[in-house]
Amino acid sequence: MVRRAELNDFERRSADFIASCQLLRAGAPVIVALSGGADSVALLAVLMRLGYDCRAAHCNFHLRGEESMRDMNHCRAIAEALDVDLYVRDFDVAARRNAFPGESVEMACRELRYRWFADLLDRECAQAVAVGHHREDRAETFMLNLMRGAGISGLTSMRPRSGNVVRPLLPFTRQEIEQYLSARGLAFITDSSNASDAHRRNRLRNNIFPALEAAFPGALDSVLRTVANLESANAIYLEAVEQKRRRYFEGTVIRLAELVGAEAEAPTLLFEFLRPLGFTFTQIGDMISASAASGAHFRSTDGCVVAEISHGILALFDASRLNLAAGEVYSVNPLHDIASPVRIGISRMSVSNFIAEGLGPAVAYFDAVAFEGEHRWELRHYRRGDRMVPFGAKKSKLLSDIFTSAHFSAEQKRRAWVLTRDDEIVWLPGLRNSALFALGPGSKEYIRMQYFEK
Repeated sequence: MVRRAELNDFERRSADFIASCQLLRAGAPVIVALSGGADSVALLAVLMRLGYDCRAAHCNFHLRGEESMRDMNHCRAIAEALDVDLYVRDFDVAARRNAFPGESVEMACRELRYRWFADLLDRECAQAVAVGHHREDRAETFMLNLMRGAGISGLTSMRPRSGNVVRPLLPFTRQEIEQYLSARGLAFITDSSNASDAHRRNRLRNNIFPALEAAFPGALDSVLRTVANLESANAIYLEAVEQKRRRYFEGTVIRLAELVGAEAEAPTLLFEFLRPLGFTFTQIGDMISASAASGAHFRSTDGCVVAEISHGILALFDASRLNLAAGEVYSVNPLHDIASPVRIGISRMSVSNFIAEGLGPAVAYFDAVAFEGEHRWELRHYRRGDRMVPFGAKKSKLLSDIFTSAHFSAEQKRRAWVLTRDDEIVWLPGLRNSALFALGPGSKEYIRMQYFEK
């Protein structure tokens, strides 16, 4: 890894931003989305310079004829120059849109791209997908969502981290990015469609923002200050929403009549409870109107969740999606880093390299054999009657007794997370390790999991 004194200003600022936002960690692969444009080339170059283990990924949608092939060839040249492995995937956008007629070309490309990235995360045991969004992208996204009538979450949607997607270049302007590439002697290509005003983002970039800057110098900086202010307000807002969620939401049931009777902002609260499941604000209004009735049914926009009102209680069905909103159970993939509901770094290593780190239950080691085959891995909160076989013990023990021994308060007990495999508890992150799947004489590889407190 290059010493900090050898880094230029752009690289030092990148390193500081990555560290302050905890976007990446050393020692685990990173998938870098590489289009060949200035942003993605600079992103790959700076991450390599900072010593990260990068794999570049290029999507060829074949939408711009020879220009698409030019982009792909340029990415190959950049990957070779930086000595990075490059993965290329060809996509049939027309076939995707035939299968999903309601999708725009832009949305179809996004779905195809991120599904492939998810596959790469699994295959490479990578910690994150890094994308090259910068300051202007953030301001444009704010304006687009503002014109859609988005709420506070939508207006702050382009964050440094969104699940397994990270944005290390958010502090930089397009000009700073191009200056960095010039200093490094790295070329980039320009998508000719960026000059077209056919897309709303292009109209903002090519016409609206230049006009705003001309009429109100510093408009871009002002927009970004607004985003920062809203992010601070959003943190307070989400904390307040979570407090209300705990009051009215139990598992997959909401005490709707009680919510409507006690809260002046019941529609907003209910929308925040159900928005992750795909319910619209119009549906929320109908639920509020029917809160005292029985028999009303509502289906989420993707059809995966049904909400039913009976005697003032709103019940949700289809646990595969409900758990995401209720915060009760999260399906997780143990082959790459977990970003939500808690942050867990995951690595696969050879037992020959094993060293006991002395980090206690913040780190768990599992025989890699436990991860073979089809298993259901989940993170959830404590349930009455839960038991686990603690590391070093032969018999199971009630989690309530483990919490008591740790002097947990009722609030700490409620917030504790449990990692399960096929409903069997294998770890209390940060509190207690399990005896299940421990390393033994026959172990060849192991999975290392490290819990990071937020």
